[in-house]
Parts: sequence; C-alpha cells; structure tokens
Amino acid sequence: MSKSLSSLWLKSLRRMGKAQEAQGRRLFQSLLPQPAARRARPVKTARAQAGQVLRKPPLRPARPVSGLPARWKQAHFSVPGTAQLAPARRMLYWLYLPAGASAAPWPLVVMLHGCQQTATEFAAATRMNQLAERKGFAVLYPQQSTTTDAHRCWHWYKRATQQGQGDVRLIADMIAHVQAKHGLDTSRTYLAGLSAGAAMATLVALHHPDRIAALGLHSAPVFGTTDSAMSAYRAMQHGTGHAHIDAAQALLRSQPQFPGMPAIVLHGERDTVVRRVNADQLSEQLKTLNAPFLGEAEPVQRSYPGRTGGRSPRHAYQSTTSYAGRKPQLVTCEIACLGHAWSGGDASMEFSAPEGPDASLMMWTFFSRHRRPAVQADKTPPENR
Repeated sequence: MSKSLSSLWLKSLRRMGKAQEAQGRRLFQSLLPQPAARRARPVKTARAQAGQVLRKPPLRPARPVSGLPARWKQAHFSVPGTAQLAPARRMLYWLYLPAGASAAPWPLVVMLHGCQQTATEFAAATRMNQLAERKGFAVLYPQQSTTTDAHRCWHWYKRATQQGQGDVRLIADMIAHVQAKHGLDTSRTYLAGLSAGAAMATLVALHHPDRIAALGLHSAPVFGTTDSAMSAYRAMQHGTGHAHIDAAQALLRSQPQFPGMPAIVLHGERDTVVRRVNADQLSEQLKTLNAPFLGEAEPVQRSYPGRTGGRSPRHAYQSTTSYAGRKPQLVTCEIACLGHAWSGGDASMEFSAPEGPDASLMMWTFFSRHRRPAVQADKTPPENR
C-alpha cells in the first residue's frame, strides 16, 4: 500500500519544481506512521523573508526556557488501556507555571508542536513562556512520542483521530488532569498549534468544545476531510473542493448543541507545505460552526503595513474579523512573505520566523476575550496521581 501511494505521489511531484519536490518528499514521509527509530535530522526550513534555507540549533530538552524565574516541569500522563478501544497510552508533557502567586487561578494555554519538533523546541520557537510570565497564564506542551511517530507528527489525518479518538482523547484527559493537579481556571482553557499540531488542536477543541474557550491555529490544514497520508497531502497542497463544508456540517449534526468555537487563524502567504487555500477553507468551516453566534454585520477587514527597520520588523498582513456582539469570534490573518513558520518567533529555532507580527501575542490577545462556563475536572487516573 505504501509503495503504491509513494508511486502516485512521486508522479505528481515531477510536475513541480525541484525545490518543491524535495520539500514534498520530506512532508509525505513525515505523514506516514513509522516504527520507533532514532530521531530524524530536522528538515531545513525556508526563512520567510529572504527565501534562504537555514539550519537552527535545537533547544536542549532538559534546559529551562530562557532561564525564566518560574516552574518548568516535565512529567508523563498515562491512561489505562481498554480491551475494546485501545492499549494503555503514556505521553510526555512540559508545563510552564509563572513565578509568584496569583489572586485567581491561572488560565491555561495548550500548545501542540508541529512535525519534527519537540515540546521544548516549540516553547523556545514561539516564546510563549516569556509571554505567559508577563501576562500571567500557564502553558502546557504535550509531546508526541517517537514510538508513535518517528518524526513526532500528530496523526490528525487518520479516520479514528478525526472522530475524536486516539490522541484527541488523550490530550483532552491530560488537560483535565493538569488543571485539577495545579488548580487552574477551567473556564479559560485555550488551544493552539502549528501545522500538524494546529490540525490536532482543531480536533481536540471541536470534540471537546465545553472545555476549550478559544482556538489559535497557525499554518493549519482543513479538518474532517482525510483518512490517509495521501489524502492529507492532497488537502495540504490543493484544498478539498467542497468536502470541507460537508465535514463542518457533519460535526454540527453530531453535536446539535455545539456552543461555537472562537478561533484565530494565521497563515503565511508563501507557505508551500500547507498552502494558503487551507486557511480559506478552514475559515469557511469555522464560519459554518460559528454561524448561530455571528451577527448580520459584514466581517471587518483591516490592513497593516510592514516594517523593515527598527527594533520590531514585521511583514505586512491583512485580517478579517467576524464578531459575536462586541467580541471577535473568528479572525483570519494572511501574513505577506511568510513561509511555513511561526510568525514573530525565535530566529535561532526551526520553523520560526523572527519577523512579526507576533503570533503568540496575537493569539493571547484573542484568547483573553473568551471564556467558557467552568467545568469540573475529570478524576485523575491512578497512574498520574
């Protein structure tokens, strides 16, 4: 099966340029589930502004990010197996808690890394911990295991995952466990991710909308339209025709009381890994899911010029915002000159573009406008007490 898929895939790649062919081969290989192996060398990522190929040193997993005066914890979360559904699962996570005490429970931002990233690399690339220290919220970083996928890719494209099983359920249970253990605010839980991590974040949020107050997606593919690595690759490169609307409507039929899902979607204009059409179709999906909560007013469009000098250079970008009353319910941002990388991130890390706008700050600004009714955290499994 994998041989035939690879043959079809290579034929399509011959019609593309040499640079895109090499990038596509790495992408497709990373999507395929692989047995445990030594960690693959990181894929070279094109820097958005100059189009140059950079190699950036990874962060050492055991080192606290930026030496911040806070608690940077490593732990495992486990769930027992069931004969009918799945074997026991164990997943590593990192948790950042700001320094000092807080008068109220901290909100929680859950960050899902992309393929060929670790949790600590993603923390360093996004600088989310530094922002958490300034703004006062906790950050949870689940990490995909190389025993599940040699490239640490989340299997968002599998049918079972699309239906809310597998890692979707595991991450949702991990969130509840961490909130209960550290006394976090269950009404202010936010989920964000990059690329495959953004795809997984979408599925966790949509299958557990009562737990997630808002969603932040960077370079994300559409949801609900794939069931294999090959169909995932086609969607990431070409979109899905009209299937993305069918997937959104199917989710609404399965959850008649769906409470809506506030979301901010960021995408680079020059992304050749997850192409721009995905942002358009993902926004259409989210608009369908949020339709009962959006007013009749037309979305507000804004343009922001780029800055090439000064302390904070940034690319030009455009945003489209749909409101639910006075709150932004759905924001879509197209960032000029940006490739497949976190906008405004750490220049020394893979999949991170130092030029702004600052995606982490944009997401937190959006998140802070939303909350859910507080939910009682699930009982902690014995393995995690």
